[in-house]
Amino acid sequence: MNGFLRYVFTAIMYSVVLTVIIAGFTFVAFIDDWTIIIEKKMEDFPFLLILFAIPIVAGGVAGIVIGFYWKQRVHYVEKQMEEIIKGQKLSFELETPKDLESIQRYLEQIQNKIRIQTEHAQRLATERAEEREKSLQEIVVQERNRLARELHDSVSQQLFAASMMMSTITETNPPKNETMKKQLLMVEKMIQQSQLEMRALLLHLRPVALKGKSLQEGTKELLLELTQKVPMKIDWNIEAFSVDKGVEDQLFRILQEALSNTLRHAKANALHVILVERDGNIILRATDDGIGFDMEKLKTGSYGLQNMRERAYEIGGSYKVVSLPKQGTRIEVKVPNLGREENKND
Repeated sequence: MNGFLRYVFTAIMYSVVLTVIIAGFTFVAFIDDWTIIIEKKMEDFPFLLILFAIPIVAGGVAGIVIGFYWKQRVHYVEKQMEEIIKGQKLSFELETPKDLESIQRYLEQIQNKIRIQTEHAQRLATERAEEREKSLQEIVVQERNRLARELHDSVSQQLFAASMMMSTITETNPPKNETMKKQLLMVEKMIQQSQLEMRALLLHLRPVALKGKSLQEGTKELLLELTQKVPMKIDWNIEAFSVDKGVEDQLFRILQEALSNTLRHAKANALHVILVERDGNIILRATDDGIGFDMEKLKTGSYGLQNMRERAYEIGGSYKVVSLPKQGTRIEVKVPNLGREENKND
C-alpha cells in the first residue's frame, strides 16, 4: 500500500471509530429501545447505514486532502535529496513550504558539509599528485645528472683520446697512400662530430633548472663552459634585467635547445648569443654561421624547433627562426616582461 492510500484508509478508520464511539455513548445515554434505531429509515435508507456512510465519505475526503498535501511535501524533499546525491546545487524554483523550512535548512547544511568534504578530498588529491610529480622530477634530475657524469667520464673522454690519437697520427706520421690518408681524415672528422653530438647530449642531460642563479648568470656559465669544450668562437651580449622565475626557466631551456641544435647540425665556426630587454620585451637570439637549411623544406615535425616554439608560446612569447643554406641560422624568442611592469606598478 502506497503512502497516499494509507492516508485515505487511516482517515476513514479514524472517522468510523470516532462515529462508533460518539453514537454508542449517545445511544446508551438517551435511547432505551434500540429497535427504534435499527428500524429507523431516512428516505428509504436505513438510519445506521447513513450513520456510517457519512463518516466513511468524510474520512475518505479528508484522507485524500491530507494524502495529497503530504505527497507534495514528500516529493519536494525527495527532489532536494536527489539533487544533493547528484552533487547539484539545491534549486529554489518552488517556494519552500512553511512547514518544511526547518528541513530545508538541514538539507542546505548537509549539502554544505558534503561540498566542504569534497573540496578537502580534491585538495588532498591535488597535493598528493603534486608531491608525486615533484618526487618524480627529482628522481629524473638525479638520473640525468648520473648519466651525464658517466658519459662525460667514459665515452666523452674516450672520444677525446681517440681524436688526439688521430691528430697525432695524421700530423707526425701521415700515410703516403692518398686513399688511406683520406680515410683517416674522414675518421677524424667522424670522431670530432661524435664529440659534438656527445656535448649536445650532455647539454640536454645537464640540470635544466637555474638552481638559484639568475637567467644572466646561468647563460654566461653555460656559454663559458662551451667555449672551453667546443672548437667554436662563441661571444655574447647579455644585459641585466629582472624577470619572473617561470620565464627565466623557460628561456634557459630554449637556449639549451638552441645550443644543442647548433652543436649537432649547424657545423658552425661562430655563435653569437644576445639576451637583452627592449621596449618591455625580453629578446633571446642565437645566431650561427653554419650550413643552415632550406626553410621551405623544413620538417614541421622537427622536435627541437617545435619544443622551443611551444616553450615560447607557453610564456606568452613569439618564436621566429630564419635560415638559409650555407648562410647560417638565427633563432629569436621575444617575451613580454610583465613581471617588470607589475613591480613598477607596485
